[in-house]
Amino acid sequence: MSQPGPNDSATMPPPVVPSDTIAQPTVRAIMSTRAVTVTMDDSLARARELFNEHFHHLLVVEGPTLLGIISDRDLLKAVSPHIGTLSETDRDRATLNKRAHQIMSRKLITVAADTPVEAAARLLLEHRVSCLPVVTTAGLLEGIITWRDLLREYLRHK
Repeated sequence: MSQPGPNDSATMPPPVVPSDTIAQPTVRAIMSTRAVTVTMDDSLARARELFNEHFHHLLVVEGPTLLGIISDRDLLKAVSPHIGTLSETDRDRATLNKRAHQIMSRKLITVAADTPVEAAARLLLEHRVSCLPVVTTAGLLEGIITWRDLLREYLRHK
């Protein structure tokens, strides 16, 4: 496994921390702590296998540290559309040999576990993303919250 170079390191903004804690539901209450992860050197073939298990986001980690994220849309853009068809060529199959670090997003929008659910929902909308990794102030991965989690929480209180 190669080490990221000085220009490869993920520079993450600190997670959003709530300004007040007036009994609002927090991300901790609805986040999934079992996030699906890959390493920077995992192949896109491996990522594709995981996405085929009905996941929509893969968090790229080195140990407990979050470095990036890959969405199912990122994978679709990176892999040849001819994979699995009669017109598939060696060149198409070679797209599956790319590595996670080659297509992952490094500009992460993250939240802390004690972020109010409403603030997390606003971040999703503001940044037009479909999930938020949940990290500690040190950048260690704690879980993930998706738009589905937020919608489920909204409907639970309706």
